[in-house]
Amino acid sequence: MTFRFVSGNLALDFVGTLQHRRHDRRDLLRDPADVAAWITAAGLVTGTPALRPGDLEHALALREAIFRAAAAAIRGEPPADDDDRATINAAAAPPPPVPSLPRPGAAGDPVHRSGDARAALSQVARAAIDLLGGAVPGTLKECGSGTCTRLYLDTSRRGTRRWCDMRECGNRAKAAAFRARQRT
Repeated sequence: MTFRFVSGNLALDFVGTLQHRRHDRRDLLRDPADVAAWITAAGLVTGTPALRPGDLEHALALREAIFRAAAAAIRGEPPADDDDRATINAAAAPPPPVPSLPRPGAAGDPVHRSGDARAALSQVARAAIDLLGGAVPGTLKECGSGTCTRLYLDTSRRGTRRWCDMRECGNRAKAAAFRARQRT
């Protein structure tokens, strides 16, 4: 499975594991192994994180709480209701993955990160708290594509970014506009 990291924030990339929320929903986290694969792809831990019973449900609850809180922030409302805030705060409570320098000559990344799935999800929840607690109004947006529901940070100079990713959603929109102009 291929995960995309185009949102500009770890928590928003995690929210993006449920694609097309309004139509033809596609959940990329269908079982615990998918959660472990996303954590590894995000670089939160080195190797495959240890999983415990309930980690899938924990991950999905966190993802949806972050989505609702971010969607509220986009609308200019308080970041979350009490249940969502409690879910995000509880997920942030465990210690995040522990970084360490491997011994000289060891193969792999220059930094080793150890932790289980809950530690990795703690880092995701902390990214959500940092984002929602300090997001500059107007920088948190939803993709302008008619089908994509990915949230992203608009860090463009003018603040006019319309799509989550120019290579996919932006390219499709521009190609459709070009085809429409050619027909007329």
